[in-house]
Amino acid sequence: MRTILAHLEISPSLDSVLECARLVAERFAAYIEGYHMRPGQPDLIAAGADGFVAAAPDLVAGFEREARERAEQARRRFEAFRRRHGLPLPQEASPDRPSADWRVETASGQGAIGSYGRVFDLIVVGRPLADQVTPSMAALEAALFESGRPLLVAPPVPPKRLGERVVVAWNGSTETARTVAFAMPFLAAAASVAVLQVEDGMVPGPEAEDLATSLRRHGIAVEVRHVRRGGRGTGEAMLAETAALGGDLMVKGAYTQSRFRQMIFGGATSHILAHAELPVIMAN
Repeated sequence: MRTILAHLEISPSLDSVLECARLVAERFAAYIEGYHMRPGQPDLIAAGADGFVAAAPDLVAGFEREARERAEQARRRFEAFRRRHGLPLPQEASPDRPSADWRVETASGQGAIGSYGRVFDLIVVGRPLADQVTPSMAALEAALFESGRPLLVAPPVPPKRLGERVVVAWNGSTETARTVAFAMPFLAAAASVAVLQVEDGMVPGPEAEDLATSLRRHGIAVEVRHVRRGGRGTGEAMLAETAALGGDLMVKGAYTQSRFRQMIFGGATSHILAHAELPVIMAN
């Protein structure tokens, strides 16, 4: 985990996004790039009473001004964060120290983070909040489905620690297997690792003991925990049991069921994205 892309979206979770990125960078002597997507100029028009359609320069100017202000705010927040933690620019840093820089890119939509994120080891985004427009679910899903890279979903409140006690929320799926592979640097560096299996939340596939055996062959000490949902949803049970284990990082495959099905019926990923209070590594 030597390169980290942190989404500089002006939101209540921005401090947590930056702190999660910093904690990972400190652990792996990584480079953090703060990335702000500045929206391109929209096609704004105004229609007169006679049906004549003309450009709306005042609206365009207002949109441009707001976009510039948000980009400048993101830059100031990131630079203050960088200075506060003594993070040098990459050209000034030694190989064994974390470093940081930032980038603003004009983009036509949130999909840009999925494209640019392909050249990073990890993308850090904020967890969407029910009562806020940002952090953006569109940006999270673009990063998840378009980058081919793992996401670290930051909780609303900055964590005090990250990756000391890792809990793998195992359900036997391809998505979780892929996420575990991405998360191997975290598992190898953790003080302890637990594989959690919610008995009524599995798909056909290997059991938690099979994953634990594989991880032990990598020299990772693992404990296995089996729990039942007990009237809870699978995602609710995963979060509750992770908290009971003292986990400070969850590893969870995203959307074993389709996004559409989860929108209608709910699912573990949807619940975790709505309620997680700890950092979560996800991949699809």
